[in-house]
Amino acid sequence: MGTSTEKAAPDATGGDGGQDGTGGAGVAGGTDEGGTAGAATAPVPAPAAAPEAGVRNATTPEATAPSPATRPVSLSPSRASDFMQCPLLYRFRVIDKLPEKPSAAATRGTVVHAVLERLFDAPAAQRTAVGARAMVPGEWEKLLAKRPELAELFVDDPAGERLAAWLADAEALVERWFSLEDPTRLEPADRELYVETVLDSGLQLRGFIDRVDVAPTGEVRLVDYKTGKAPRPEYADGPLFQMKFYALVVWRLRGIVPRRLQLVYLGSGDVLTYDPTEADLLGVERKLLALWDAIQRATETGDWRPRRTKLCGWCDHQAVCPEFGGTPPPYPLPVPGRGRALPVAGSGEGQGRMDLV
Repeated sequence: MGTSTEKAAPDATGGDGGQDGTGGAGVAGGTDEGGTAGAATAPVPAPAAAPEAGVRNATTPEATAPSPATRPVSLSPSRASDFMQCPLLYRFRVIDKLPEKPSAAATRGTVVHAVLERLFDAPAAQRTAVGARAMVPGEWEKLLAKRPELAELFVDDPAGERLAAWLADAEALVERWFSLEDPTRLEPADRELYVETVLDSGLQLRGFIDRVDVAPTGEVRLVDYKTGKAPRPEYADGPLFQMKFYALVVWRLRGIVPRRLQLVYLGSGDVLTYDPTEADLLGVERKLLALWDAIQRATETGDWRPRRTKLCGWCDHQAVCPEFGGTPPPYPLPVPGRGRALPVAGSGEGQGRMDLV
């Protein structure tokens, strides 16, 4: 939720690097043009619990303390984006599990997402900007209790001035959301929804969707909050790829192509929308399969090429990156040779999870 909450580093285009203010499809009420308020339908409950919501970037396996190296067995939008950005970065995060310093921007995003998720616990009439702003310090304290290491973000701030400014920034982002959507007219079907499915190929896809709105007619809207600024139009493909990824997973799980994908950029006050088609999602599926083949080959050969971009300035791993004169740690997996298929987690049609978390 978004995305992200994996939205720490700005991209090279002025966006927030995850992972939009126009029209609407009239799904689940909201503030879309032509939209009407309506009760959301409930999803089919899943039998298993997903990773805890609200602090997904802090508690999912990709962000916890380093553990023994393992072969990748699934793709999320963030990890797919990592590989496309820089295969060596993907290796450092997924296989080596190298530690990364806490990010003030990413942590702020996690707090903002938690507020926007839990705001809907209150009755519609009580969902106010003043009330939402007041939730920010409490959500920060909850996150800090779960991840005490985040205190190092403000270790050199004995007077608390930087922390106060950081909280004020988070509060401003929360308040801006009220100018983009009307929570009194929204009753989300799901918030911070963990979704997971296995394609016929055996590739497992997974991720968190910030919000799912379902209209009385059954039309589905997927919403992702971004705490940065909207990218320029020519660079919108990255965030849109993330949303199409989610749409593909929902399509495979529910058999319904989402009516609308919506990116809410709190940093710039933009709302960008896209209406996907089956052809769009089939194209995303082909792209993901080709991407997974490339990841398999790199895993088998140990050949993870660095790719230098403007985003390198936000990377924690320059000291071990050849592009900056560093040497990567020894490859922690055996390299049996080319041609061996990488095992995946599960196979078969129709597997998956759509958990209410």
